Amino acid sequence: MQEFARTAAAIAGTTSTLEKRRLLAAYLRPLPEAELRRAAVFLTGQPYGRAERRTLNLGWATVARVVETLSDRSPDQLSGLYRQHGDIGDWAAAAVAGRPGGEDLPLTEITRHLDEIGAAGSTAERDRLLTALLGRLSTEEVRYLVKVLTGELRIGLQEGLVEAALADAFEVPLEGVRRVHMVTGDIGETAVQAKRGDLETARLTAFQPFRFMLASPVETPGEAFARMVTTPLWTEEKYDGVRCQLHRAGDRAELFSRDLKATTQTFPELVEAAVTLEHDLVVDGEVLAYRGRSVAPFMDLQRRLGRKVVSAKLRGEVPVVLVAFDLLALDGALLVDLPLRERRHRLEELGLSWPFLLARVEEAHQVQDLERIFAETRERGNEGLMVKDPESLYQPGRRGMAWLKVKRPLATLDCVVTAVEWGHGKRHGVLSDYTFAVQDEATGELRNVGKAFTGLTDQEIAEMTTWFLEHTLADHGHTRLVEPTVVVEVAFDAIMRSPRHRSGYALRFPRIARLRPDKPAGEIDTVGRVEELFRRYFDRYQPLAQVAEVEPDDAPA
Repeated sequence: MQEFARTAAAIAGTTSTLEKRRLLAAYLRPLPEAELRRAAVFLTGQPYGRAERRTLNLGWATVARVVETLSDRSPDQLSGLYRQHGDIGDWAAAAVAGRPGGEDLPLTEITRHLDEIGAAGSTAERDRLLTALLGRLSTEEVRYLVKVLTGELRIGLQEGLVEAALADAFEVPLEGVRRVHMVTGDIGETAVQAKRGDLETARLTAFQPFRFMLASPVETPGEAFARMVTTPLWTEEKYDGVRCQLHRAGDRAELFSRDLKATTQTFPELVEAAVTLEHDLVVDGEVLAYRGRSVAPFMDLQRRLGRKVVSAKLRGEVPVVLVAFDLLALDGALLVDLPLRERRHRLEELGLSWPFLLARVEEAHQVQDLERIFAETRERGNEGLMVKDPESLYQPGRRGMAWLKVKRPLATLDCVVTAVEWGHGKRHGVLSDYTFAVQDEATGELRNVGKAFTGLTDQEIAEMTTWFLEHTLADHGHTRLVEPTVVVEVAFDAIMRSPRHRSGYALRFPRIARLRPDKPAGEIDTVGRVEELFRRYFDRYQPLAQVAEVEPDDAPA
């Protein structure tokens, strides 16, 4: 563990991607296979790889509680340390600083202890086991193990860089490493196969989810058209649902969410229907809520998310469909190296029926076509537009220019900042999370509608931190209530009803478009304006005929 911590610190200490890659390759090269497997997983910032299907159930609160027991500092001192560092791993190291050196446990032994913690039957037992483990480690080992346990490694590594370092370490082709990782879904297994020089025997594994292909955002249809080489372009409406990957093999089917976690229990009727299909397959698509023959707002679908059991009553209240837009594997054959045009053809040949639909594809031959299609899809209440190169291959985990998404904000609202929070990670030491409100025109009171932490430059955040510190009304440690005079223009993708906010609404995916020093707080938008936008665009259902090419004749009424 000591060498892992030293390497992680060295990688964090350089901004050069090439140097990070060199350091990583040098660390990985001499490791025996068992240690290599664990190191590769830890370097992705997780205690377990995706293929292991394991979770620790260790939240920040548990880790913080254990670190506090190992520290000789007071609660006020610990709180101050967190505001200073803004990173739970760095905070943990500062909290236990001055302790004697650790025992340098192998990563395999660390993992064995983590297995015991994950299997603990009570909170007290979990705390005891974690306390014992962290108590055997040095300050730097505590720093990096805590970062791994909380998924906050933050040393400038992505899985792609780990793949590149494996290729360098064992002198094998990078594309071969990427393919093994794609097929196995396991960076630890990929590392071992790279060490062995065995990149040809990896085979498609049933129910091992692929990383999803990602789309690059663009601001306008014109920019999307300019970025593409092939014409005509394919467009699909960007649905306001949950992206899922459907796997079906034999008499079994499973669904996986965008973070590659099983979400089968959330949408059991889709899994039940998939079992009856005639082919083994892997489909990429979007799960949408519907009633009758119309797509329901995302807030309806949200009622299902996070539930361990979806009751028959809830299934009846919020039925779902899967709109399929890509076919990644068919009857054991991987299709990702085929162009989208061919993958789509094979998807259409499957003859899917309710509750499976096909995404409606529309061609754009010129930028005016894209402008029209985009305007129509936004008017129907969709998030935006997907623009795809019909000749593109499916590149798991990659965000290139073959798929683009146009998500121009539907509208912006002028809001006033009511509270701010200390940031963490690279934004520790500054107030970067802004809670904002609109005005209740009936009473003149401010009603919160959301919180955002993106959109401003580092310089703007630093300047506003100074201002907020001087205009704090109440200091609650991590959060400060501030004078409601700073106006920000907020962009968003959707509006939802929300019992958590006194306004009754919440903005979905809000981000700060700009500061509005030119605008007084008395001229911000109102709850009435929020309600107007909600009723116009989001408090309605979208006909399925505008979503899918499959006419839902067999859909439930």
